[in-house]
Amino acid sequence: MNITIDKDSGFCFGVINAIRTAEEYLSQHQHLYCLGDIVHNNEEVSRLAAKGLEVVSNEQFAKLHDTTVLIRAHGEPPETYQLAKQNNITLIDATCPVVLHLQQNIKKEYENCGEERQILIFGKKGHAEVTGLHGQTQRNGIVISSAEDLDLIDYTKPASLYSQTTQSLEDYYQLIDTIKQGYTAMEHEEMFEYHDTICRLVANRAKHIQEFASQHNIILFVSGEKSSNGLYLFDICKQSNPRSFFISRIEQVQQYQFLPHESIGICGATSTPMWLMEQIKQVILNSTPCEK
Repeated sequence: MNITIDKDSGFCFGVINAIRTAEEYLSQHQHLYCLGDIVHNNEEVSRLAAKGLEVVSNEQFAKLHDTTVLIRAHGEPPETYQLAKQNNITLIDATCPVVLHLQQNIKKEYENCGEERQILIFGKKGHAEVTGLHGQTQRNGIVISSAEDLDLIDYTKPASLYSQTTQSLEDYYQLIDTIKQGYTAMEHEEMFEYHDTICRLVANRAKHIQEFASQHNIILFVSGEKSSNGLYLFDICKQSNPRSFFISRIEQVQQYQFLPHESIGICGATSTPMWLMEQIKQVILNSTPCEK
């Protein structure tokens, strides 16, 4: 049986940095709060919880005082930093540099233009990164998650479009074309600007995953169920290989039967730990192959 783990799957740089930061702190302290899941993968969250990392919600964070809290790679809106200062909370900021740069650009444009220019943000409403980006506009920007949100755009007013860093490049450029058409129809095409803010290290994984999935009989895609990147990449896998299966927990592997001659590919999202993919490989190797 041939089992291959995709070497390009697994944590992106921002997640690696956030986890390393948490582990370094916990190597010298017994406990550390983290605002939200450090990564959208329950297995990794549980591993770090055993080391002393405690996840808190925004509501719980607001009640903390005189303590230390980790800001994960997704970043946070300005009010989080203001509240931390007010409550004497020390922040360990592990915001991904790519996300931080995007936050700064949105904040700068909003402060320079105010309400004279619409700030459009393409991303998933409620996602931690999008919440942080939207916060740079004091919640006056427009988050675009679906076609219905396009109705919120005033095509007689200038607009700048940004994207959540982990969105699909193809979807982003389709959105750009749609908005361009709206401005062109009003003869105001010069009023629309867009910025390519998608992380290439993440975006390039789609093409690679597509190629990887086509090279194997079966694909086990390992990801947390809350990972937007995971759901997107799994869809890419399914399009390339219908025998692609979504795995969020090791025990789910027991649901599937593998033949000795089959080639199995194991891959995952930017939020998937490599150790989890390695364990899944071992479970398959230790199991007895079944014939159809």
